[in-house]
Amino acid sequence: MERFTLKADDAFKELFAHEQVRKQFLSDVLEIPMEQIKSVRLTNPFLRKFFRRQKQGILDVLLLLNDDTRIGIEMQVHAQRHFTKRNLYYLGRMYTDDLLMGEHYGKLHRCISISLLDFNLLQDIKTYHNIYRLRNEKGEELTNLWEVHIIELGKELHGNGVDDWIRLFNATSQDEIDQIAQKNERMKDVAEVVKHMGMIRAIRALYDGYWRAKRDRFDEDEYVRYEGIAIGKTDDILQLLETLGEVPLELRDKIKSEQNTELLDRWHLSAARAESIAQFRERENL
Repeated sequence: MERFTLKADDAFKELFAHEQVRKQFLSDVLEIPMEQIKSVRLTNPFLRKFFRRQKQGILDVLLLLNDDTRIGIEMQVHAQRHFTKRNLYYLGRMYTDDLLMGEHYGKLHRCISISLLDFNLLQDIKTYHNIYRLRNEKGEELTNLWEVHIIELGKELHGNGVDDWIRLFNATSQDEIDQIAQKNERMKDVAEVVKHMGMIRAIRALYDGYWRAKRDRFDEDEYVRYEGIAIGKTDDILQLLETLGEVPLELRDKIKSEQNTELLDRWHLSAARAESIAQFRERENL
């Protein structure tokens, strides 16, 4: 039996390249009747950068409904240290991405973020699908323009319309997917897409790579994890400084050898604000 995973990045994007899959998924997750979804088209997942040093936002799948509602869908396999802040950053970028200078705020449209997580983010909450909107302390809604869906794939199922999507993403064989479709008429088209989109052969290597990465990640000790965080931070700092000019070798070595993540956070902020490498070095006594 050939085994695969739909959680792999390429497989996930290929699945959502099919309109019928997109419509069925949104119907189940957002509880929208299928007949009300006239169209749901893919759009550019690269969120626009408005200035040179702005962080590039890239979503797995960015959809546009016929009423101009924008929906970002992401599969996250590994736990991220600042996932909630990152999620809100992407939601905010989606919301403002199409508003140009001089245009009125009435052109802003509803934005929805749907995150499928292969880890437990909300440790104290038992439900696997949680929805967040802007409300006051009494639960009265300010607006529905921002909506966040967190779907945790590892939690116990509770018998609603999203259950079979979780089973689908956790499936590792076509047989498992076919069994889901046999019990749920709505998932038949989705199962057919998986069967015929050439995924069985193409994602076998992705499956092996996915689980190898999972095993490697579990085997990492605390030192390796924090060392990796430090390396990522030093790379970010150097990228910012390189936009200001050539980074002297001794400064590059000093930054790369630093392991204190709090100090690296300070340097990162300082590099983002600096107008020159000399100014950065003066501020940080480097």
